[in-house]
Amino acid sequence: MRAEDLLILFEHQKDPASVELANVPARDLKAHLAHWHRVLEDETIIKRTIIVDHDVAGHVVSWEQDGQRNTGYWLGQDFWGKGIATAALAQFLEIDKTRPLHAYVSNHNTGSLRVLEKCGFTIELEDEVEKHLLLRG
Repeated sequence: MRAEDLLILFEHQKDPASVELANVPARDLKAHLAHWHRVLEDETIIKRTIIVDHDVAGHVVSWEQDGQRNTGYWLGQDFWGKGIATAALAQFLEIDKTRPLHAYVSNHNTGSLRVLEKCGFTIELEDEVEKHLLLRG
């Protein structure tokens, strides 16, 4: 991941359909850049840009939080429905071999749920808002 990718990732994260599916509020540009510069500087966070035909399509990351390793990803809407997220996450799981690896997905985000399940994650817990999935060793 490079600093040059951040403006494209900013455009992805402010897309209303993406925000609704992810159930994560969009950041303004200043907050977005501050967040991602912290991510880029943190060597404990594994981060990769998803590139498709020389275009920044999204990102995949993993980080430590509350004593567990989490992963997440974001794909620009132009790249949805093409198997890109599944392929990117599968490749990322070859880089971050931490197990168990945790992921969270909004209940209404069936596409992301399918991506996680195709990559071996299973639902551990579910509430009215989201599912907690786990990839075991």
